[in-house]
Amino acid sequence: MNIDFHTHGKLSKKAEFTLEGFQEHIQMAKENRLDAIALTEHFNTTNFEVIYDTLDQHYPYIEDYYLVEGVKVFPGIEVDISEVGHILLIGTRADILDINEKLSVHRLKENFISFASLLELADQYELLKIGAHPFRESKKLAHLPKEQLMQLDALDLNATDLYHQGLKMKDELFQYAYSLELPVVGGSDTHQCLQFGSIYNEFKEEANTIAQLKEVIARKIYDIEISPCLQVKVQGARMLKKKMKAAMAV
Repeated sequence: MNIDFHTHGKLSKKAEFTLEGFQEHIQMAKENRLDAIALTEHFNTTNFEVIYDTLDQHYPYIEDYYLVEGVKVFPGIEVDISEVGHILLIGTRADILDINEKLSVHRLKENFISFASLLELADQYELLKIGAHPFRESKKLAHLPKEQLMQLDALDLNATDLYHQGLKMKDELFQYAYSLELPVVGGSDTHQCLQFGSIYNEFKEEANTIAQLKEVIARKIYDIEISPCLQVKVQGARMLKKKMKAAMAV
């Protein structure tokens, strides 16, 4: 099962979620050999709930995922923390919507939740917890206490950061993850669909629930695949995203 753990269904936080746009994403995901994605939209995006209202109206929810045109879509959310950094939480539809509601008072930058408080909140649910783009210059996680970081399930090897920093960053991230005794998983950080396939995880076992996702990662029975076309994919997506945002005024 090929899965991407860091994707977005919207071009930007200010953009509206549309069924047609998401269907384009799924089609591109399929063309890039993906069987599953985690839809980790930003927690402070415009009309977060509309995403799941739309999916509920058009697609079946099976076990812990939506089946969208043959692709498993696991619900998720990307959360800013007050110390600076992003955390990906992947869970059931009900849990992600509940978490988003509880984070409603933390959506403005001056009110971002602390990492410790987010971990405490996450402990109330069955979640896959991933430290997003931990070596990104503006959103590094490495300054956080190791005892907190070790409560995560994995760190994110992010396509956008590979584009900017090169493969040297990959080696540094794996060394850092090893020091924390954490696995690393790949995430494309797709906002514009051309970025799909730049990086993904090749699971050696099928996974249909959050518990199964966590088990495969914990047992490290997967490989991370990095496309030889990563630079072209990310650059093309970034250029088109910029033009589309300008045209849509978002």
